[in-house]
Amino acid sequence: MSETNLQVRLRRRPEGEPGPEDFEIAEAPPPPAPGPGQVLVRARFLSLDPYMRGRMSAAKSYAKPVELGEVMEGETAGEVLASQDPRFAPGDLVAGGRGWQRLCLVEGARLRKVDATLAPLPAWLGVLGMPGLTAWVGLEDIGQPKPGETVVVSAASGAVGQVVGQLAKARGAHVIGIAGGPAKCAFVTEELGFDACLDHRRPLEAQLDAACPEGVDVYWENVGGPVQAAVFPRLRDFGRMVMCGMIAQYNIAPGADAAGAPPGPNLGPVVRKRLRIQGFIVSDTGWGRYDAFLAEMRPLIAAGRMRWREDVVEGLRNAPRAFIGLLRGENFGKLLVRVD
Repeated sequence: MSETNLQVRLRRRPEGEPGPEDFEIAEAPPPPAPGPGQVLVRARFLSLDPYMRGRMSAAKSYAKPVELGEVMEGETAGEVLASQDPRFAPGDLVAGGRGWQRLCLVEGARLRKVDATLAPLPAWLGVLGMPGLTAWVGLEDIGQPKPGETVVVSAASGAVGQVVGQLAKARGAHVIGIAGGPAKCAFVTEELGFDACLDHRRPLEAQLDAACPEGVDVYWENVGGPVQAAVFPRLRDFGRMVMCGMIAQYNIAPGADAAGAPPGPNLGPVVRKRLRIQGFIVSDTGWGRYDAFLAEMRPLIAAGRMRWREDVVEGLRNAPRAFIGLLRGENFGKLLVRVD
């Protein structure tokens, strides 16, 4: 193969908010031909997700950090170019390629075939990919909304939040979203079908009291900071708080003064209200349950009861700028990069 492999690599570890200087755009030789069980994939779309900020740090976490000079971590969807795995043939569309790069050599066991009759290729990185599976696992295992209960979802217009709310509605819950600005709030109610959406750019406390007069049964946490501080006191007895992400705090520099961090709630009521607060990582158990997730999603999509929005950036070279914007909340919907 004569085509070079365009890559985005980690140049240095950021302290605080990442900048363009933390990334390196490079041309590399193409990967070698696949060995037994391996597949060569040409990426068409790259998924950009908040967890990638943690991979840029050397701090201990649930996953190994990206080493300096290595390709940035991320999932892609694209086309099989060559295969030594009998499950895949050249021309197949797949999700599960790795890295911010044009070409990748990956174990076939990590790939999923894409059913283009169900949804287009980009959707398999969003509503039918890791973000959608994250929403399903968190509700199944922790949130467990019951008919008539009130569910509040932060970052409701984002990749995970938009699926959380629609799955909770399908389970009969009353669903309130939180998003930034009138356009995102209108999308959450008019397109996704949430019962209401609150604008976190305005004081949240009065909005929450009006939308959830009896309190909150399930709070899906994607944000942290002031949003969490506003919702937490309104959890009802036996409420559940699904800790999925804390994007408001990802750019706090290691060792920063705690006084500079966004305010958090007083956890004293956890005992009195018998609250359940649990974090989870979808990779712990989620991919082994993907078929069950897909079985629930298929009829919802077919019936038009599962909608989603994508924010597509053109060109792999623009991935660093798009990722920096993601951490600032500049994207609207699931953020993707069209690699070429």
